[in-house]
Amino acid sequence: MKSDTTTLVLNFVLGVLVILGVLFAVLTMNRTRDLRALSTNAAIANNALMRAQGLANDTAAFNAQAKSPELTKILTAIQPKPAH
Repeated sequence: MKSDTTTLVLNFVLGVLVILGVLFAVLTMNRTRDLRALSTNAAIANNALMRAQGLANDTAAFNAQAKSPELTKILTAIQPKPAH
């Protein structure tokens, strides 16, 4: 194979594509690792939210029977606001 301009250009393009392939592979691995960490944190936060919601539901059920004005005030303070 003769060393001419076409071969030089094709080798340069091939080298650039190899470097870009390695760069994209490294970026993909980093983003996959970040996504995995975020998914774990989201699962932990969702679990805590579900436990808090269960506690709020149990407290509301207890308040329906006990009728504590202080507890009613607390429950109304933590109720989510409706979206406008």
